[in-house]
Amino acid sequence: MRVLHDYIPTQPVDILDVGSGPGRYAIALARHGHRVTLVDLSKKSLDYAKEQAQKAKVELAGCVRGNAVSLSGFENATFSVVLLLGPLYHLQSETERRQAVRESRRVLKSGGIILASFITRYAPFRWAAKNDPSWMPSNRQLLETGVFTPSMVPQGADRGFTNAYFASLSEVKPLMEQEDFENSRLDWL
Repeated sequence: MRVLHDYIPTQPVDILDVGSGPGRYAIALARHGHRVTLVDLSKKSLDYAKEQAQKAKVELAGCVRGNAVSLSGFENATFSVVLLLGPLYHLQSETERRQAVRESRRVLKSGGIILASFITRYAPFRWAAKNDPSWMPSNRQLLETGVFTPSMVPQGADRGFTNAYFASLSEVKPLMEQEDFENSRLDWL
């Protein structure tokens, strides 16, 4: 939330939270007066977000079941801010990641802000170094492809993460710049 507050205007704006999941960020931003619309594949996550918003006594602008690669239910240039905080590390194909960025750009107002997150390709290896070093040699291809599937998790271990794409730093800026985010600022946390 600290990073979001660094970039999102303090005055209320229209925000689209693409891949919102259970609404963690959306609810917090709605508390600050922003008009937040959630989009997620999972009806269960959207229902949970609605329940949590009610408990928090905040109003969400909308909850739409949809896909990051097709935001066809939204008009062009509708939102001042688009959050893309999950889809880019769940979409395994480059074509789908590009389409998600393209669609986010399409619904973003001129001069708007997109906040996108990626998981570094080294994250699983950092986990393995701490928890199961024997996992690393048999999963070296992850460094080349970035593609992760639950079948890569050792037998008997917590399956935890779903299908994912772990990005290399060299591909993030070109991905964003291809959709005219030429003034993109990359902050690494």
